[in-house]
Amino acid sequence: MANAPKPTTAKKESSSGSNIFASLSIVMCLVVGALLWKFVMGDPSNFEGGDPENGHPLPGNYFGMVYKGGYVVPVLMGLLLMTFVFAIERYIVIGKATGKGSVDAFVKKIQGFIGAGNIDSAIAECDKQAGSVANVIKSGLKKYKEMETETRMDTEQKCLAIQKDIEEATALEMPMLEQNLTVIATLVSIGTLTGLLGTVTGMIKAFAALSTAGSPDQAALANGISEALINTATGIATSTVAIIFYNVFTSKIDKLTYAIDEAGFSIVQTYASTHK
Repeated sequence: MANAPKPTTAKKESSSGSNIFASLSIVMCLVVGALLWKFVMGDPSNFEGGDPENGHPLPGNYFGMVYKGGYVVPVLMGLLLMTFVFAIERYIVIGKATGKGSVDAFVKKIQGFIGAGNIDSAIAECDKQAGSVANVIKSGLKKYKEMETETRMDTEQKCLAIQKDIEEATALEMPMLEQNLTVIATLVSIGTLTGLLGTVTGMIKAFAALSTAGSPDQAALANGISEALINTATGIATSTVAIIFYNVFTSKIDKLTYAIDEAGFSIVQTYASTHK
């Protein structure tokens, strides 16, 4: 039995650039969060007497209230910034993977060209569309043309070779789409847990104020409760935003994967039906 020729697969992009981006983004977001907390929310103009450490926030001044949330707040702000940074990055990458037009319309055009036996036009349509979906389908179409001139294999072997080529091209493209999604997924849990940590530290301060001899220190009690609530709110906000973005992007990736599977099935089935 003759060996099947090696599949022509789409080019695999290096992930080193994405890893560097992720590492730098995490550090920068934490630094920016700390700077915003210290110099914007901790600005003396936000507090009575211009004293951020001992003064109360001015009535209705939310910046001052957030600053009083304690040292967990800048970490939570950094996590919230990370969520938006990685969401923007994934939006750009997935948008490029989708290509220049509607994926559904593109797949229908490809199916039409394949059904008419016009493989060259289908390849040209892939070049026009661009993106990961088009790259995978183009790889399968090239294998389709290659199999038409292959004489050492029967139809079943050729169909398997086309299918294997599409699968390998997909395996090279999909990891690029899923990179950094793990960061967003991790932020869902970390945001909640960090907010809970801030809540606990705030309640510890509040109960410490209650436990003082004599009358409770009302200012310390208020600050402790404020810290707990601010951290709770920020942690929940971070987790909520992260899980929304994660679900949106996974849905988009699933749609692209389905489009690839649909077009790949059409390529294989068309070849099988026209080369019996």
